[in-house]
Amino acid sequence: MYQRILVATDGSELSQKAVDSALGLAAQLGASVVAVKVVPPYPQSYFEGAMAIDLKQVAQTEEHWSAAAMRELEVVQSAGLARNVTVTPLVVRSDQVSEALIASAQKHHCDLIVMASHGRRGVSRLLLGSETQHVLTHSHIPVLVLR
Repeated sequence: MYQRILVATDGSELSQKAVDSALGLAAQLGASVVAVKVVPPYPQSYFEGAMAIDLKQVAQTEEHWSAAAMRELEVVQSAGLARNVTVTPLVVRSDQVSEALIASAQKHHCDLIVMASHGRRGVSRLLLGSETQHVLTHSHIPVLVLR
């Protein structure tokens, strides 16, 4: 059925539910997992009067964020090992989470994406947007959404 499952995590309690479900499904199917954490690039402002940003400081901050993300993914990898599931950790730097997830699924030949949704409705959904909704409508592979 599924051979390689991409699971998106942001370290939240809700995304942990997606991780647990993806690992459980992978264990049952004998599939491998690609665990993805999307890290935003350091915001840079180009407005007049903005403080000049030291590029070395920016690189250090981005490296710190990536290292923290990798530590979170190593926890997922350990949980996979406990279930006899191979987990490939992947930190992606992008300010467009949904696009990064879809591109990662394609690049790593995943045949299922597992992710969580906050289930916002109405105005809050319109104002905050929905990465999950974007993945659902733009992905060419199945998406399993957990709430």
